[in-house]
Formats: sequence, C-alpha cells, structure tokens
Amino acid sequence: MLLKEIKDIFHKELGELYPKEEIDSFFYSCIGHYFKLERFILAIQPGITLTKDEEQPLFEALAELKTEKPLQYILETAHFMDLELHVNEDVLIPRPETEELVQWVLDDCQVERSRDLKLLDIGTGSGCIAIALAKQLNDADVYALDVSEGALKVARKNAKTHKVDVTFLHQDILNTKLELEPELYFDIIVSNPPYVRELEKHEIRKNVKDFEPETALFVKDEDPLLFYRAIIDFAGKHLSEKGSLYLEINQYLGAETKALFQAHNFSEIELRKDLFGNDRMLKALRK
Repeated sequence: MLLKEIKDIFHKELGELYPKEEIDSFFYSCIGHYFKLERFILAIQPGITLTKDEEQPLFEALAELKTEKPLQYILETAHFMDLELHVNEDVLIPRPETEELVQWVLDDCQVERSRDLKLLDIGTGSGCIAIALAKQLNDADVYALDVSEGALKVARKNAKTHKVDVTFLHQDILNTKLELEPELYFDIIVSNPPYVRELEKHEIRKNVKDFEPETALFVKDEDPLLFYRAIIDFAGKHLSEKGSLYLEINQYLGAETKALFQAHNFSEIELRKDLFGNDRMLKALRK
C-alpha cells in the first residue's frame, strides 16, 4: 500500500477523536520511529510503497490510537529536554512544565554553585529529572527515589542509555520510617509528586486518566498536600542547611502550598508560573 494512503486512513479513522494537526503528528512520528523517515518524505517521494509486513506496525499503532492510548506508550518513547527516554505505563509521560522545573534548577546551579552538589529526585518515574540534571551537572552526585519498582526499572534503563551515574533508591516517601543513612544530606531536592485532586479528574483527558499511573497523578481531595508534608518531613532530616527544594505543584493550590512551607523551617519561598501562566513550581530554602 502507498504510504500516503495509510496517512489518509489515519485521518479517516482518527478524525473524530483528534484535530488534523495532531493526527499528522501521530503519523509522522510513527513513520519516523518505525522507518526513520522524515516528515517531508511524502512531498518529495509520494510513491513510497510499503509491504504487508512493513504496514503492520503502523496499523497496530493506529488501532491503539483509536483507544486514545498515548502515542508515547505505543512507541515506548518520550522526549524530555534533549533526551529521548524509554517509557511505559509504569511511569508518567514527561511534560514540558517539568522541563521548566529542571531548567530552574540548572540556572540556579550555574549562578550559585561553588562546590560539588548532592541532588535527590523524589518520585523519579522515568528518571527524566534525575537524568537531565546528571547530564548537565557532570560533577554532581545524583540520587533518585521511587516507590514503584516498575518505574525504577524504566529509570535505570534510561540512565544506562544516557550513560549517567544515578543512585536509585526503592523507597516510599510517605513511609515515616524511610530507610536512608542518617548522615546522607542533599544540597538540592527536586520533586514532581502526585498533586491532582480527585475532584479535578473531570479536567483530565481520557488518554491520561485511562493509561497513566494513577498513583503518580492523584491525591485525595481531603489531603491534597500529603506528599508536600512528607517532603518537608524528609527535608528536615536530609536537606542540608541552606539547601534548596524545587517542587512542581498543583496550579490551584499555589497559595496553600506556599503557606505550608512558610509554616515550617523554610525561607525565600518563591512561586513560579509555567509557560501557560499557571502557578506550577515552588522553590524554598531550608533555614
């Protein structure tokens, strides 16, 4: 079958679910992934034909897209900053807002760093935060923690692919008896913890709700800052004096999250908006 005919089938089958531009993106991402073909290929070679065997992965991807499964899970690949990462349904798909959080850390490190740093990523998932920091801060000692062994398997694979040294810890930040050496202190702790309230589920697209891991997304309405309190408790034991916290937060709870850190042993608390103008990040220093 002609490749351009398969593109037409993508549009016919997915037209009621997605905008035309998004369907184009799906199709070109698939032919790039499976055949290493560039987006412009049909413009210069409209007669490209695929065999039945070659067609198969495209039609399998199309069938999964019709269920609204995210393309990143179908191709098992996601992009974060300048990294190509392996992903599956054990981990969240990395998002642009989290890139902004990492960039904030990197910008501050370039300005303020006067010594080697020890960093921790809490709830590492795919490892995107820890690996991006390790790639850019070559002399930093980077740790990453997650409760999910499945997520840690993905993160370890990504760290190996990108040839960075990250110490992975299988621990639960909500466990008050979390087992780390008492003398282990971090200069920087970064986290993108679960923060979406159950009441906000109606705002979440089906492809997120039905496929991404719930435990990495949602918190109970009655205790939406559960993970931030746990991080504060952990920081009290393992964040160096004058150490920094960088956190992704719920856009609707910026004031409440800031007040929580003000009520504890933190100073210079700063909220920062994401590229969409929402309160999305918080930085705090330990006094």
